[in-house]
Amino acid sequence: MRENFGGAGAGTGVGAQPQREKTRPDMTVDIAGVKLKNPVMTASGTFGSGMEYAEFIDLNRLGAVVTKGVAAEPWEGNPTPRVAEVTGGMLNAIGLQNPGIDVFLERDLPFLKAYDTKVIVNVCGHTEQEYLEVVQKLQEAPVDLLEINVSCPNVTRGAIQFGQDPACLEDITAKIKKAAAQPVIMKLTPNVTDIAVMARAAEAGGADAVSLINTITGMKIDIETQRFVLANKTGGMSGPAIKPIAVRMVWQAAQAVSIPVIGMGGIASAEDAVEFMLAGASAVAVGAMNFHDPYLTVKIADGIEEYLIRHGIGDVKELTGAVR
Repeated sequence: MRENFGGAGAGTGVGAQPQREKTRPDMTVDIAGVKLKNPVMTASGTFGSGMEYAEFIDLNRLGAVVTKGVAAEPWEGNPTPRVAEVTGGMLNAIGLQNPGIDVFLERDLPFLKAYDTKVIVNVCGHTEQEYLEVVQKLQEAPVDLLEINVSCPNVTRGAIQFGQDPACLEDITAKIKKAAAQPVIMKLTPNVTDIAVMARAAEAGGADAVSLINTITGMKIDIETQRFVLANKTGGMSGPAIKPIAVRMVWQAAQAVSIPVIGMGGIASAEDAVEFMLAGASAVAVGAMNFHDPYLTVKIADGIEEYLIRHGIGDVKELTGAVR
């Protein structure tokens, strides 16, 4: 519902009615029955579990914190070098390095629960059983949502294969959904022919929401040494350069499914976030640009609210899919 935030006739002179105080827009969004105070969250792998960023921003200001990928056992990740700057973004081949679910439950989750924000745990695995083990260990944990990473291009087996075959994606979604106590978000890879097919497969498997896009597989070569810059040879491309692709895929996914879509991929400003929501996203995740500006997530939340006020929009949910 659009509201009048002032205008003609709202004077303060003699005989005029006192100007009504501007009503702040409703910034809350709903993801699978979980209410977020605003639509801004972090993208997995770029924010850890928030410990480092808590020195810069108030985590209470975020709609949700999405953790780095959590596996059944500790993962060492890929050999170095595994990060490279490229025009318009970065390549990474971290390989989902993480300390494992037991350390997460003992150390990271208590830290996050001290803040008034929703907690979304990103789950990764090499095999179906590894995914299910993590999901089962999280059944009794104070976690709001699960994001299942079947889309990472930097592991040698598992994850991305599930995310590139619609039948496999539907099957593993159904199994995870059966084992999970929390709503399930399936994180989709852009490295497919038709993202709509994959979004429908996740929905058919029972996913409560989908998130996209993960990184796009890329490569960089040092022409002086004539060697690959990354030890892994390929890495995941993220940053502003991928945003137009991400917006297009979010729009296609939102057209294909009835469940919420969480949009990400190159978001660097509130204007970028609004663009994703107009394309059909119910919420947005900020990733690589956190490295450039650790204050960015809060700036984006404030910027979205300013956009709503400027356009006389009373509810942020009106933005979702509003483009025609």
